[in-house]
Amino acid sequence: MDQSKIINSVKYWLENTIIGFNFCPFAKKEFVNESIHYEVVDEGNTEEQLLALSHELKRLDEQSDIETTLFILPVGLESFFDYLDFLELANDLNSELGYEGVYQLASFHPDYCFADAQQNDAANYTNRSPVPVIHIIREASLERVLAHYPNPEEIPVRNIRLAEEKGAQLFDDILKSCRSQ
Repeated sequence: MDQSKIINSVKYWLENTIIGFNFCPFAKKEFVNESIHYEVVDEGNTEEQLLALSHELKRLDEQSDIETTLFILPVGLESFFDYLDFLELANDLNSELGYEGVYQLASFHPDYCFADAQQNDAANYTNRSPVPVIHIIREASLERVLAHYPNPEEIPVRNIRLAEEKGAQLFDDILKSCRSQ
């Protein structure tokens, strides 16, 4: 597994989808400032993945220059349902380690599908990534930026509307392009 190729594909997706369509209005600053840490976990074993997540949460505690982490899981969670099971375990671990209210976990997966959506619905592309990713967000930072952002609760609604306007094919093409990075 070529970790640099995986990171490059995630960066390409981040730049061309999340930042390019402003799905997260706060991502560009961190991308430009290079304050995003990309952690690739090439273990398919759940216990090893959770151990790596524990280490990453501790790294964020110790390194304040890292604003956020994209925790990349290219092995073992190819099934969206397996990923959702792992995400539940990851959230449990976040709580068990005392990080509830400190770090929030956001989910991205190549087959992401909202509960009430069809698999081919363009709205799903707001959370589709080239490989399974958990975005570890510092809640204090999120609270700071949301305090100065008008109507933050409308961000997901706006994103879904924009994705539907652009169409699934556009986002699917971007994800396919990620593989060649």
